[in-house]
Amino acid sequence: MSTTERPRILVVGGGYVGLYAARRILKKMRYGEATVTVVDPRSYMTYQPFLPEAAAGSISPRHVVVPLRRVLPKAEVLTGRVTTIDQDRKVATIAPLVGEAYELPFDYLVIAMGAVSRTFPIPGLAEQGIGMKGIEEAIGLRNHVLEQLDKADSTTDEDVRRKALTFVFVGGGFAGAETIGEVEDMARDAAKYYTNVSREDMRFILVDAADKILPEVGPKLGQYGKEHLEGRGVEVYLSTSMDSCVDGHVVLKNGLEVDSSTIVWTAGVKPNPVLSRFGLPLGPRGHVDTRTTLQVQGTDYIWAAGDNAQVPDLVGRKAGNENAWCPPNAQHALRQARVLGDNVISGMRGFPQKEYSHANKGAVAGLGLHKGVAFIVMGKMKIKLKGRLAWYMHRGYHGLAMPTWNRKIRVFADWTLAVFLKREVVSLGAMETPREEFYEAAKPAPAPVAAAKTEEKAKAS
Repeated sequence: MSTTERPRILVVGGGYVGLYAARRILKKMRYGEATVTVVDPRSYMTYQPFLPEAAAGSISPRHVVVPLRRVLPKAEVLTGRVTTIDQDRKVATIAPLVGEAYELPFDYLVIAMGAVSRTFPIPGLAEQGIGMKGIEEAIGLRNHVLEQLDKADSTTDEDVRRKALTFVFVGGGFAGAETIGEVEDMARDAAKYYTNVSREDMRFILVDAADKILPEVGPKLGQYGKEHLEGRGVEVYLSTSMDSCVDGHVVLKNGLEVDSSTIVWTAGVKPNPVLSRFGLPLGPRGHVDTRTTLQVQGTDYIWAAGDNAQVPDLVGRKAGNENAWCPPNAQHALRQARVLGDNVISGMRGFPQKEYSHANKGAVAGLGLHKGVAFIVMGKMKIKLKGRLAWYMHRGYHGLAMPTWNRKIRVFADWTLAVFLKREVVSLGAMETPREEFYEAAKPAPAPVAAAKTEEKAKAS
C-alpha cells in the first residue's frame, strides 16, 4: 500500500460499479491529482449475467471475470474487506486476506459493494443450497450436476439414483430462469453419453413465491418463458415456497416433497449487510440512501450506486410515480458508474454535480441454447421477441456489455467455437477437494497395534 500526500479516492467494492467508476475517474483525472484505491475481497470483477452460461459450459469461467489489477493499472488495488468507516476522521478499516487489520485514510468515498443472496431461515438451506452470485458457485454447480449424472449412471440403488437426478431451483427471476434453462440444456446434451441415464430420468423443478417468472420482461413474455420451460419437461410451481430441505429432502409449501441432491437458490438479492456498520443513511431495505446526483444523503464526499444504493428514478418520477427507484440491474449500474465517476471528479474540483437519469431500454434473457425472450424499448415503441431472435439479442447485448475488449473477444471466441465443437461434459468434481488424494497418499501411517497398546499403558501409569 502506497503512502501519498495526494487526496485519496477510496472505492469500496470491485464489482460492476466499482470497476467502471474507478476506470472513469482514472480516465478523467489529471496526472497526480489523486490516488484511487479499490478494495475488494476478490482480485477480479465477475460479469454476473454470464454465470448461467458459465455453469452450462458455454463460456469458459475465466472469460467471465475481469482481473482488477490488469484493468486498473494506475489504481491501488487492495485484496481485503472494508469492515468499518469512521466518517468523522475519514478513515476506513481494512481487513486484508492475511495479517492484521489497518486503517486507511481517505478524502472521497465510493460505496459499490453490490448485493448478496437474499436467504431465509429455512432448515437445511445453509447446508444444501447452492447460490449463483459468483463464478466459483457457477463452476461448482456445473461440476456438481455432471457428478450427479455420474452417480446415477453407476449406482444400482434406485433411491440414490432418483435423488441424484432431481434438480430443484428456487427463484424464477433472471438468475433462476436462465440458470435452470442453461443447466437443463447441458444435462440433456450430457445424457447422450451415459448408458443408464436419459433426459426422461431427470426431474427439474422451478419454484417461486410470486405468481409469475421473469417479471423483468413483462407478463406475456414471462408466461411464454414458463410455457417454454414446461415444454422442455421442467415442473414450474408458482405462488409457493420451500419450507425445508434438510439432508436434501425438499418440502414445498404446496405439499410436494422430493429428495434432491441439487438445490439451487436464486430467490433474489439484498444489499451487503456490512453497510449497516458504515454509519450511512439506509433505506427501508438496507440500501444506501442517495440523492439524484448519487451522493449519499447528508454528505458531499460520499457517493453510492448499483445494487447497494437506493437511487431515485427521475424518469419514473417525471411520469408521475413519486416513489420510483432505479432497479438493480447491469443496465443502470453501468450508466450510474459513469455519472458517479464524473461527479467524483467534479466534487474534487469544486464543480456542480450532475443528476443521474436513464430511461429503461428493456431486458433480455437466455433460456438455453437458441432460446430466449427479449423486451426492447425504443422511444415509444415496445418490441417483444422470443425464441432464437431473442437469444441473439441476449448474447449480442451482454457480449458488448462485457468489460474490456480482451474479455469481449474471448467470450465471442467461445461462442464461435461452440458452433463447430460439441459442448464439454466433463465433471471436475475433484476441484472441490483437490488435495484429498495427495493427503491420503502422504498422511502418516497408523501406529502398529502393539506399539499403540504400549503407549496407552505408559500414559495410564
